[in-house]
Parts: sequence; structure tokens; C-alpha cells
Amino acid sequence: MKILCSELYEKQLKEILITIASLDYNAAKNFKLYLDTIILNVQTKARKYKQSMYSDNENIKDIEHNGYTIPFLFDEQNDTYLMLAILKKDTLENVIKK
Repeated sequence: MKILCSELYEKQLKEILITIASLDYNAAKNFKLYLDTIILNVQTKARKYKQSMYSDNENIKDIEHNGYTIPFLFDEQNDTYLMLAILKKDTLENVIKK
């Protein structure tokens, strides 16, 4: 089993962590630590996560964490999980409404 992160995910996560850390460094550390725990355990709960409402692909699912949505692709054939992005939920809702 492999867990991979897209460049977009890495860039967005870095921006989120910088923003949180500018307000509270410990909150940023805790956010990242808990997110890493969720991602490391994704294979045990992959079937639990609902299909992404932003994709018709049944293999793209959403993880929700502290007001953020992390769509990920589960490639069963290659036993790989790819974190696609990390998006603030209110931003997604605004994009979809437009």
C-alpha cells in the first residue's frame, strides 16, 4: 500500500499551515499531526468515506477534517491512495454555487 500526495495537495497544505501558524503555531502542529494520522490510517477506513460529491468517479472519496475537504483517489488495482487536494469547505461551496 502506498499513500501519495499530489503537488497541488502539498502546495495547498503548506499555505494552510502557514496561515494557521501565523495565528497559533501549536494549532498548526496539532492540525498537521491529526491530519497525518487520518491519512496514515486511510486504508483501514477507505470504504467508510463517502464518494466525493465533486466527482462522478466512485474511487474518489472525501475526507473531512476541521472545515477542510481532502478528496483522494483510491486505486485498488495498484493499492495506492492519492491525496488530490485540500480545500476549505466554504470555498468549495462558493465555487459550486457559481
